[in-house]
Amino acid sequence: MADEFGQNLIALLPNLRRFAISLCRSREIADDLVQATCEKALANRGSFQPGTRMDAWLFRIMRNSWIDRTRRERTEGVKTDIDDAQFLIGQDGAKVTEARLMLNDTARAIAALPDEQREVLLLVSVEGLSYKEAADVLGAPIGTVMSRLARARKKIIEDVGIDGSAERSRDREGF
Repeated sequence: MADEFGQNLIALLPNLRRFAISLCRSREIADDLVQATCEKALANRGSFQPGTRMDAWLFRIMRNSWIDRTRRERTEGVKTDIDDAQFLIGQDGAKVTEARLMLNDTARAIAALPDEQREVLLLVSVEGLSYKEAADVLGAPIGTVMSRLARARKKIIEDVGIDGSAERSRDREGF
């Protein structure tokens, strides 16, 4: 029977894989990164502080592993682009096509962000970490996390062409 640490690690695998894909933009490399993260976490499980967020601890291990890997691979060449392996699932129709186009536009806008902004956006908006937890993962002050997140959100809104101000005020009038 697996212990609590192992069960928690298994439960966080989808989150780890999602963050790994956002870091390296390759599903194959992401799987390797998740495996390396799990190996390091299991080898260093004694350094985990009970009562803290395990996901934040694992994200930090993963980010550090990714940085180490990219430093080692700077002299290597070709990377696989995640967009080459995407498959459209679902029924064909105007809504599916429109949603896919918006998703692609958003994915391109996120991919075009500087690494620092993209990491903060994913940790806070996708993984649900607080500003403080994201700051701990990134080793940056909370104010830096907040400003990077604000710049990332503003850039995505501009790149995707969202004008949310008019809709928000109309929505509020209806309530």
